[in-house]
Amino acid sequence: MKARLAVWCGVAALAWGDPAFLQKNCAMCHNNTAKQGGLDLTGTVSVTQWVKVHDRLQAGEMPPKQITTRPDAAATKSFLDGLAAELRAQEGKEGRALDRRLNRMEYENALRDLLQAPWLQIKGQFPEDGEAFRFNKSGEALDLSHVHLSRYLSAAEYALRQVMSVQASQPPTKTTRYYARDQKELTNKINHSNQRGDRQAYPIVGWKGEPEIYNKTAPFSNPATREQEAMAWVSSNYVTGFRYHWDGFKAPVAGRYKVRFSGYSIWVAPLAGDRKHLPDFENVTTGRRYEPVTVYTRSGVMNRRVGEFDLTPEPQVHEVGEVWLLKGETLVPDASRLYRSRPNNFRNPLMQADGAPGVAFRWMEVDGPLYDEATTAGYRLLFGEQDEQDAERLLRRFLNRAYRRPVVEADVKRFLGLIEGQLAKGVSFTEAMITGYTAVLASPGFVFVNAPAGRLDDYELATRMALFLSNSLPDEALRRRAARGDLSRPDVLKAETERLLSQSSSRRFVDAFLDYWIDLRKIEDSTPSASLYNDYYLDDALTEASVAESQLFFAEMVRNNLPSRFIVNSDFTFLNDRLAAHYGIPGVTGIAMRRVPIPADSPRGGFMTHASVLKLTANGTTTSPVLRGKWIMERILGYEIPPPPPVAAVEPDIRGAVTIRQQLDKHRADQSCAACHNKIDPAGFALESFDIMGAWRDRYRAVDEKVAAEKGRGKNGQPFEFHYALPVDASGVMPDGRAFKDIHDFKRLLRGEDETIARNLARQLVVFATGAPVRFSDRPQIEQMLNRTKAQGYGVLSLIHEVVQSELFRSK
Repeated sequence: MKARLAVWCGVAALAWGDPAFLQKNCAMCHNNTAKQGGLDLTGTVSVTQWVKVHDRLQAGEMPPKQITTRPDAAATKSFLDGLAAELRAQEGKEGRALDRRLNRMEYENALRDLLQAPWLQIKGQFPEDGEAFRFNKSGEALDLSHVHLSRYLSAAEYALRQVMSVQASQPPTKTTRYYARDQKELTNKINHSNQRGDRQAYPIVGWKGEPEIYNKTAPFSNPATREQEAMAWVSSNYVTGFRYHWDGFKAPVAGRYKVRFSGYSIWVAPLAGDRKHLPDFENVTTGRRYEPVTVYTRSGVMNRRVGEFDLTPEPQVHEVGEVWLLKGETLVPDASRLYRSRPNNFRNPLMQADGAPGVAFRWMEVDGPLYDEATTAGYRLLFGEQDEQDAERLLRRFLNRAYRRPVVEADVKRFLGLIEGQLAKGVSFTEAMITGYTAVLASPGFVFVNAPAGRLDDYELATRMALFLSNSLPDEALRRRAARGDLSRPDVLKAETERLLSQSSSRRFVDAFLDYWIDLRKIEDSTPSASLYNDYYLDDALTEASVAESQLFFAEMVRNNLPSRFIVNSDFTFLNDRLAAHYGIPGVTGIAMRRVPIPADSPRGGFMTHASVLKLTANGTTTSPVLRGKWIMERILGYEIPPPPPVAAVEPDIRGAVTIRQQLDKHRADQSCAACHNKIDPAGFALESFDIMGAWRDRYRAVDEKVAAEKGRGKNGQPFEFHYALPVDASGVMPDGRAFKDIHDFKRLLRGEDETIARNLARQLVVFATGAPVRFSDRPQIEQMLNRTKAQGYGVLSLIHEVVQSELFRSK
């Protein structure tokens, strides 16, 4: 792979622009002695630095406003025009994007699609990808080490053997009912010593407890009541260590299964006397509400969410639907609203004077494995319909599917030689072919995305489209278009863009784009403080719903070509019961996410006030206007904020004696800090009304023991207390002098920034789609995109079409 210098070759200052202009207006502060902002315009200056000089001068930020002698408009324009011409000429000397390898998510998707094995879990076998220009799509970040080479080989072989295992073992499709009373992981939680506890399971029939079972005076099951027998409990699971799961079922082979559960919600009265904090399962009544249930897989330490349903007070069968399972995986229904006890001294926070909620499950039923034409398609790609023994024929067919352009004979000879070499050593035909296929899947032709500088041909264009809109290989339709040579036609590009975005695989684009644009992949990087925010600790249902909100919201913007301004404010979002309660929006019931109108007086709407973003921009203990303000300026408005100077960072006072605003006022007194903080702090202040999980607040939480404590028990059953400290002030003044009093006002101010918001989104889409930054010379094309989409309110789908049709996309 080619390597690009971290900064472009430096150019002496006097070689560009007007030396007299620089000497008169800039060199007094940016010389080899003062070097304000780390910039010396009298020495060697990189192209990147010249771009910053251009932008800050054009924006009127330089010279600083306190400098009274300022250049006149004509001189400034003349200098900027000359500098812009030099920048465009310098950038035109090389292509925009570097050759690169597939990132780990692209590689997993590529293997899934090539081998038609959607269940494959590959990405975890690779190191985390690097990041450049905010995404994991650039050659600058996607380095290649010996670790990667080793992992490509092992991951490829693993995937191939997974596909072979489906052909080798095809147990008949059947419907099997797994009764709760037969699951050792449930029945071993019965305490036969008659000691009641929250972390135990209890046998009941209907709403009648069965003490004779845990007293060992009756058998576990009675044929006469078999279908009504249930196991019940009042706590939920840990996602990393499930307590209640169906160990009697393990998927016999990787593939597709259909799953349903029979159960109901219950209400359990408390025991008497000093044990009133514990449930009495001899006194069970009908549940008072539904209980949301999330279904996970269970296999060692790897768990995946595969479905959800609401467990009703009346016994019902609840369909989870079709799920993809790996061989050996089992299933876990997690009653996500119930608490997750952590020893010691835990108490159920949902226990009331007359009882607590719980769940009862009768059975789980599984149909499967389910077969269709696609089940063994991967195996047929490898070995044909009749277990062919023609190595060259099989290899050619595989290469034509795996490689994204016509295969050259040198590749065929290389891999065929490897296969024949294995056969000569006495290796079986099957194993020899696996060796060859593994080499293909770890070869540059499969792993690397490369093209010469200039216009992309149709095969290269197909690859770029697929990696952009499905995060994977080109499908058969794109391949056919490329082979015919008509993919580069504008009408065909538009039709293929619409087709790709209409498919379920477009969810990969949405998820991958949001993972990096708004950093959604980092949602678990912070954990709510067990002392200040214990009420959020272990609340996976809230975290998962917050991620789904952002993903579904952006998918809706794409699907319906909604205006880019919805990024900042919208009249709808996607909620379920847990997230709606968190936002204080009434009328939403059930675990399923759905589109919900936002009340007019609600601060919600747009990414800035999504719980996911507000969690990502906090550290689990405190919020910071600096982090949140920087996020808004960079991710929403598109302003690049330079790294801070080497001064002490502001640490929020969790004692509550002073607010972060008061601390930042002192921080801005340092001139080296003020320039950036005057930009980023106001946007961050607008979000101060939201706590570390995005709930509304009027006062900060603190540990100051001088005021009365707010006490409670967290989801982990442990006691907590915090103190309400100083009131929140969410007002601010924008750099241009416009004031706002709260988030509502701030959103109204941004309503005038529609073009800025759309420009940033277009730039992010270009970087994600091409793997290259938007250079100075690329800016006119971005402006053309905006001009052509302005009439549609800069619709997101319209911007995507503009990106695909642009020379930035169609050229390397």
